[in-house]
Amino acid sequence: MEFSSRIIEQAVNEFSRFPGIGKKTALRLVLHLIKQSEKDIHGLSSSIIALKEQLKTCQECGNVSDEEVCNICKDQRRDKSILCVVEDLRDVMAIENTSQYRGLYHILGGLISPMDGIGPENLNMASIEERIKKNEVSEVIIALSATMEGDTTGFYLSRRFKSFGIKVSSLSRGIAIGGELEYADEITLGRSIASRIPFE
Repeated sequence: MEFSSRIIEQAVNEFSRFPGIGKKTALRLVLHLIKQSEKDIHGLSSSIIALKEQLKTCQECGNVSDEEVCNICKDQRRDKSILCVVEDLRDVMAIENTSQYRGLYHILGGLISPMDGIGPENLNMASIEERIKKNEVSEVIIALSATMEGDTTGFYLSRRFKSFGIKVSSLSRGIAIGGELEYADEITLGRSIASRIPFE
């Protein structure tokens, strides 16, 4: 790709470092920004800098926040007896968007992956047990991806929580609504049969 300006080329290279952004999309974004007012550009650059300089990690759950404790952990209406363990912020957002969960979260910041050299000590696991005791948690929901790493992490956590005598549950796994059985993989279909529920 030929550029008439080194400044444009540099900007395109920076944008193309984002996940899912190739050179063509990066160029479209840069050309869009060129047309914007100086005020809009300064607003964008200020918000990007604030992400790095002002964003904090919640001391309770590991979520991102503007303050030391995030809004979810501070919300007195949340059920503190239920703790949902997730991989990252995207999972919290996905679950919150369902409006079906009113407990607290604990963000691990990744999954156990021996192949990548990631063990339990590399994740936000140290404070889970303290939170279970402090909030008198009666149920931990393990809400991790249905992958080898997710299952490994879930198994590790379930073994770790066994001594607490609390309920440990996981997300139901099965056929998506609107999905055709013939297109479902064997593991998903098998789990759907094993985790069947009463027909209503």
